Amino acid sequence: MEILFEDDRLWICVKPVGLSSEEAEGKDSVPAELRKMGATYVGVVHRLDVVTGGVMVLAKNPESAARLSTEFSEGKTEKIYLAVVEGKPEKPHETWKDLLFFDRKKGKSYVVDRARKGTKEAALDYEVLQSVETPKGVRTLVKVRLHTGRTHQIRVQFASRKLPLCGDGRYGGRDNGCSPALWCHQLSVLDVKGASLPPKTYPWSLFAL
Repeated sequence: MEILFEDDRLWICVKPVGLSSEEAEGKDSVPAELRKMGATYVGVVHRLDVVTGGVMVLAKNPESAARLSTEFSEGKTEKIYLAVVEGKPEKPHETWKDLLFFDRKKGKSYVVDRARKGTKEAALDYEVLQSVETPKGVRTLVKVRLHTGRTHQIRVQFASRKLPLCGDGRYGGRDNGCSPALWCHQLSVLDVKGASLPPKTYPWSLFAL
């Protein structure tokens, strides 16, 4: 696991796909990897899905964990993702706002048309970076700036517009020869920033990153 930045308050690291953001019995996790490096306290202040890789920040002490948690909850952090979708958005850039409902029994989020108990507002901006024609159809690389951090937000907001992420069979993706093509590219928090590019594997290898 790559460490991009470290001081007496926090780590900024790159979480590989397949590694859990938080400790879970029987699973490899980011906190466990940091403890192998000598950490005595690891504060998880935000999460990436197991199937999502990229930049994460973790706190080195309870005080930093509280401050970082406040930054995330108040929307003071900047989170930028890269994703590869099946098809191409109609507009080169746009802001999307939806109401999301997370069904805990099914482990899925849904876009709903009206507020009800358990719904949360979700907002993001996207920008089309590049589109390519492949034997499987058009694939598009997009940059996404999150304004909220809802469960599976990027995956479900794109899927609801018939633009599922490559590899994301849970949300309707048909190109399932890979993990869901979502990567936390850049994270800015407090006075530091970390950035990372996804691995040069399919479908990322379709594009000049």
